[in-house]
Amino acid sequence: MEYDVESVKSFIDTLWVIDCAILVFIMQAGFMCMETGLSRHKNSINVALKNAADFGVAVVIFWIFGFGLMFGTSWNGFIGTDLFFFKTENAEYMTYFVFQAMFVATAATIVSGAVAERMKFNGYLIITILATGIIYPIVGHWAWSSSYLNNMNDAVTQLLVVTGQVKTTGWLTDMGFVDFAGSTIVHSVGGWIALAAVLILGPRIGKYSNANKGKFTGSSFPLAVLGTLILWFGWFGFNGGSNGAMDETVPLILINTFLAAAFGLLTGLGISFALFKKPDPYYVILGPLAGLVAITAGCNSMTSVTAIFVGIIGAIISIFVNELLNKYEIDDVVGAVPVHLAAGVWGTLAVGLFSDLELLDTGLTRLEQIEVQFIGVLSIGAFAFFGSYIVLKILNYIYPLRVSPLHEELGLNIAEHNATSVEHDLIKILEKQSDTGDLKIRGPQDPFTAGGVIGLYYNKLMNKLEKSETEKKIWRDRISNEVKLAVQVQENFLPKRNLENYPVYGINIAAREVSGDFFSFYPHNDSVYFIIADVAGKGIHAGMVMAKASTLFEIMSRDKVDPDEMMFHMNNDLFLTKTGGMFVTCILGEYNLITDEIRWVNGGHQPAVIRNEKGEYQKFDSNSPPMGVIPQKDKSVYHINKIKLNGNKFYAFTDGLSESENQNGEEIGIDGSIKIIEKNFNKDVKKQLTEITKEVIKVAGDKKLSDDLTLISIGK
Repeated sequence: MEYDVESVKSFIDTLWVIDCAILVFIMQAGFMCMETGLSRHKNSINVALKNAADFGVAVVIFWIFGFGLMFGTSWNGFIGTDLFFFKTENAEYMTYFVFQAMFVATAATIVSGAVAERMKFNGYLIITILATGIIYPIVGHWAWSSSYLNNMNDAVTQLLVVTGQVKTTGWLTDMGFVDFAGSTIVHSVGGWIALAAVLILGPRIGKYSNANKGKFTGSSFPLAVLGTLILWFGWFGFNGGSNGAMDETVPLILINTFLAAAFGLLTGLGISFALFKKPDPYYVILGPLAGLVAITAGCNSMTSVTAIFVGIIGAIISIFVNELLNKYEIDDVVGAVPVHLAAGVWGTLAVGLFSDLELLDTGLTRLEQIEVQFIGVLSIGAFAFFGSYIVLKILNYIYPLRVSPLHEELGLNIAEHNATSVEHDLIKILEKQSDTGDLKIRGPQDPFTAGGVIGLYYNKLMNKLEKSETEKKIWRDRISNEVKLAVQVQENFLPKRNLENYPVYGINIAAREVSGDFFSFYPHNDSVYFIIADVAGKGIHAGMVMAKASTLFEIMSRDKVDPDEMMFHMNNDLFLTKTGGMFVTCILGEYNLITDEIRWVNGGHQPAVIRNEKGEYQKFDSNSPPMGVIPQKDKSVYHINKIKLNGNKFYAFTDGLSESENQNGEEIGIDGSIKIIEKNFNKDVKKQLTEITKEVIKVAGDKKLSDDLTLISIGK
């Protein structure tokens, strides 16, 4: 079979574009790695799934109508009117569709990283449809529509194009606007949509608190750097494939792409050394990506020296805009706005400033080209930002795009996908180990999370338990030290505290190394949230459940959740994260210092007691079920008790007090507990609670405490 030169060239060009499309597809993996690495571990699964889902949604939407809106026969240069449900028997145009589909997926993925850690999965898919089905295709039509129909081989179509009976060019193309591979069309559009989304969503909880100072540590900077390198690699296809053919222009495109990124990286390094005296990993990521975005618009029409300059300025602008966003508390998790929006705008304007006018071939003077580039950036930016902002604002009113504060604190891995956390996995493993006695089982370990640290030390403990029988004595000596270390880790992890400036106090005496009882107070200006709880069990298993319950209490106390709603959410969460019949009894509520009113819910716990001015005690028995037994459909099963103290005292205690036995095996009981409280009432509250616990221990004598003992006092 003989081939003419034109056929061979066509084949090579098609093969080149296919190869480049594959490289652009690999960029999706780069985005996933970078965004996952810069997000916290509790949201990593959610981020990864968004990157996979938006690609699939983008391609489907683009096939149905996006391609037609972008490349179809033009209506007055503003929008395409045909080519919907794209199909063709021409291999070149099949290839063209695949390559463009990779581009539209990239535009959607840019948004993913910016809104990470606080946006609902379904809400993000809606943004993907908006971006890939409407905004991107329309602005793409303005500047790129002629790249499809103008090159068709069909003689009839060409005749219609030439005679003006079929319009294929967008209005920006008619003006001479140039954006070779999409600094604006792809990257800035994604950045504008991302900016609109983050402004509506607001920053992550605690991102700009004094403790964090605008920084959250991502789950893995090495993974983020790997993602950056994958993106750099794929960018050769992104820019090189935009040429549409393998010709003498491709080497210039590739070397300009490479140099802009390399000098962008060096710029990031230089700025980080200048500011921090050491290389900041975030700046090292921003630098090359900004250089790549900036050079994308003019990589085919600039000299290598110019490309270097564009990459350097792009990196500087990106880092500056990143700091500007932090200053105004605009939370962009991965720097999508600084990199894709800011550097994209700069790169598009740089085409007019520095490109070789002969290579551009627009027939415009330098000043005219700058003007047209500015008009293109401004019009596309206005449409992308205001269009997406208005739609998302309306959507957010109808269907809130942000997850609840509780879900955000827990992490979207669990909240959105029911995926496990380190703490959850650790409890499950401990339960299995407790049931089976299998010492070969190991827990998850992660030096960057509290649960992972506990798992780390617990695994060390299990390693020592597997030593031979001949080393048992050595093992027993060592195990004592390891348990003490585990207790220290737990004590640091659990939010147990008393408050100096509030009329509340509590005390806890553990019967074993790891306590299943706990109390906690969480202050809010004029009120205090409180909890006293008893896990139905002892040891490490009970301690881990206690840790989970304590963490949930503190998370919801921050958001001033009502006691009944708090009990409802804690119950359902604990039911999902424990097995083996373990449950939690508790009293939790809120004390208002101004009104002297106390509100509480008693979930299967010992009665709360209130002492009045006459020295009389009123008992309030449990009126709600304990937590973790069965899931509840609503909060109505939890009943709020409410009373004004009027200067009286509120007491709550665990059964470690009331069920403690004397030497004769007789329980103290509720009435006996009240007598001990009254006996020590005239002492200051701290000494009062201390003396009560001492007396209980004294009554027990040689029997010692059989259960954890916890007691709290509230009231002025």
